[in-house]
Order: sequence, then C-alpha cells, then structure tokens
Amino acid sequence: MRLGINGPNGSGKSLLARQLAAFFGYELIKEPIENNEYLSFFYENKDLFSYLGQNAFYAAMFTLMWNHKDQKDVIFDSTFYSNIIYTKLLHLEGYMNEHQYQLSLEIAKEHISHLPKLDLEIVIWRPKTVLFQNVHHRNREMEQGQDNYLSFHFDNFYLVAQEVYREFSISQDNILIIEAGDLKDLNEISRIAGLIETRYNQIKEKE
Repeated sequence: MRLGINGPNGSGKSLLARQLAAFFGYELIKEPIENNEYLSFFYENKDLFSYLGQNAFYAAMFTLMWNHKDQKDVIFDSTFYSNIIYTKLLHLEGYMNEHQYQLSLEIAKEHISHLPKLDLEIVIWRPKTVLFQNVHHRNREMEQGQDNYLSFHFDNFYLVAQEVYREFSISQDNILIIEAGDLKDLNEISRIAGLIETRYNQIKEKE
C-alpha cells in the first residue's frame, strides 16, 4: 500500500506515520518542510511569505514524492494535498490574494499531474482543544505566539480538506478520516491499521 497522512498542526501525523511504518514494515518517508528555510520566514511574515513559501513547499514535496513514485509499500508523513489545504486556508484568512491563490493552484496541479495517486489519504481528526494541547506541549519556537493563526487553521482545516479533495477529484473511497486516540498505544495503532487494511481491500474489490 502507498499511504499518506494528513491533518492539522498537532494532530500527530509524524507519530502515526512512524507507528504505521513499524506496524506494516514499510519505509517511512518524512516531510521535508520543517527543514525548509521558508517555514521560519512564513511564521515571521505571513503576508510576504504565504505565496512564496507555499510554492517552495510544493517543490520540496514534489521532489520527495517523485523520488519514491515507483515504491509500492511506503508511508508518507504528509501528502501533497496537505500543502494545498494550507494554501486554501491562507487564502481564506487573507494572507494570499486571489491572483496568488490561483497561480499557486496551477503550480500545484502541474506538480500533481506527474505523480501517482496514493492508495489512501489518511486524515487524522482531533478536537480543537487536543490540537492546541499538542502544539503547546511540543513547544516549537516558531509556533509560539501563533494561537490566532492556529485557531483559524483548526476551525477550518477539515472542511477545507474535503473541499480540496473534491476539487482535485479524489474519491471518497481513497480518503480515510480517523478519529485517533493515543497514538503511543499499540492497541490503537493496531485498530487504525485494521481500518486501513479494510478500506484498502474494499478499494481493490471495486477495481
């Protein structure tokens, strides 16, 4: 299976990806965004770096997924659509104007047209209170003082995610929304893995 994890800040994407990679024995492909210089620029000046930063993140994600496009059993701790969801959120919040937004979407579409689709886009659902708890607990310097931005992000992420998947013609069969519990609990990981395998088998039966 080719799996990708999606969700807002603090949802546990990296942790779930690590746990599932260990459970299935898959290679884990880590998102390069946290090492991208544009990320710190973005948090310092969203008005200037929302458009520029998103396009830099597109390029980094494309390179990562292109290098693993022929790999059958793999899990990505983010997906290209995660970046597009962020782009739409930034536009809705006013950090990108309409021209920038449409240009960014065209760039994203060009990248995606050259990549194979994942078997499953796994979206981690968590309530807003838990997302804030997780973000505050990990205490990343660049996320400090960002509660207003994160609040808008948390309030709108899941609705926008559905809109993006629909706009890019991703079948609901290939989207698995999971209300996650304790991702350090191996029983919870086993439960989630079972949901993934069941959905994957259902997709294969329809082919």
